[in-house]
Amino acid sequence: MAGEWRIERDSLGEVRVPAQAYYGAQTQRAVENFPISGLRSHPALIRATALIKYASARANRQLGKLDAKLAGAIEQAAQEIAAGGLRDEFVVDAFQAGAGTSYNMNANEVIANRANEILGGARGAYTPVHPNDHVNMSQSTNDTVPASIRIAALSMTPALLHALEELTGALDGKGRAFDAILKSARTHLQDAVPIRLGQEFAAWAWTLRRDLGRVEQAAACLRELNLGGTAAGTGMNTHPEYAATVAREIPGLELRPAGNLISVTQSMSDFAHVSASLRTLALDLIQIANDLRLLSSGPRTGLAEIALPAVQPGSSIMPGKVNPVMAEMTDMVCFQVVGNDTTIALAAQAGQLDLNVMMPVIAHDLLQSYDILTNAISALTERCVRGITADAARARRYFESSVGLATVLNPLIGYSAAAKVAQESARTGETIVEVVRRQGLLTDEQIAELFDPARLTEPR
Repeated sequence: MAGEWRIERDSLGEVRVPAQAYYGAQTQRAVENFPISGLRSHPALIRATALIKYASARANRQLGKLDAKLAGAIEQAAQEIAAGGLRDEFVVDAFQAGAGTSYNMNANEVIANRANEILGGARGAYTPVHPNDHVNMSQSTNDTVPASIRIAALSMTPALLHALEELTGALDGKGRAFDAILKSARTHLQDAVPIRLGQEFAAWAWTLRRDLGRVEQAAACLRELNLGGTAAGTGMNTHPEYAATVAREIPGLELRPAGNLISVTQSMSDFAHVSASLRTLALDLIQIANDLRLLSSGPRTGLAEIALPAVQPGSSIMPGKVNPVMAEMTDMVCFQVVGNDTTIALAAQAGQLDLNVMMPVIAHDLLQSYDILTNAISALTERCVRGITADAARARRYFESSVGLATVLNPLIGYSAAAKVAQESARTGETIVEVVRRQGLLTDEQIAELFDPARLTEPR
């Protein structure tokens, strides 16, 4: 070690590494090779990898492959990282060598150096704990990285599901609050039959509740790990009981070895399946966010049947302007999730023979989708949906003026006569009710009965 640098050696020769770094030669090579995005590995991925290294050390110790003293130091170092320590030492760019070998070695080197420090050794000496021989024992990048992605995504699923539950609850609440408000439905962006505002909100809640179920169901497939498969899924250099043992030693999750380790090493379809469920959720959120924008448009020259909370000024030039910023943010987040899903789909089909090497981008995009969806849904719920108010009088006025209301007359006066009423209303500007009353087509009692909110918006 000299000054600010130390010299390490790997199979390609000497490498100059920052003297105080916990990472080593292979990580430093990756830093120099991949100055791509400035994006680092997701904290959930780092935690998941640390848990795997912890569980692997315990499994190898139990199976008689790893000295108890070395295992104990590795376990302690991995636990520290899982708890949030040494995160700044994970320096490899998110866009890196295929399969994530650089990332895996980053983890191995950091844990080895910290374990040696625990045992009184120096950084960079890799004795008595070696990054490959001990920290990576019974592992390969090809099983560690996909297992890390699975564990990371599983760990992030509850927060997303909770955010969705909060949003569906808030929409259901607005559905109840607005249940008596009659308005005009709109199909083809044109006036249509009557609907209650509460029914629209309740329908959004039901849609998102289905999406919640899809995400939950898709994530269940991530519980099957290919740990113990090593390089090609064959289990080379592992104990026969390692796969089952290491899965049990990963705390907090119900994990198990995949039925076929080779398949789960080759195929990224589980990640594509989970990403597809997030994409479907994003598509529904886009529709809901855009509907909120339309229904609140104006407020003087748009629909303005609802009002979204004003959370910030909307213009640098127009005083008093307020924009539907939370819905706009939700759209942009969901567009990103759809793009991430396209990337994941392309990466999932890009495997050849016994390995898919596109795992780093799958990890980055899948975990980003989890993150931004969870945060966006929570923000939309708290800073938009819970504060929505309705203009019942305006909605009623639109409803009574809509030519779509003529549909209600079909059972009583027939389609042709109802169409003439609608045409007369459009020509004169009178409401449907006013035309019917003027032409004597129905009595006041019949009109009152016909326009009962429940009758208008439910099967009869």
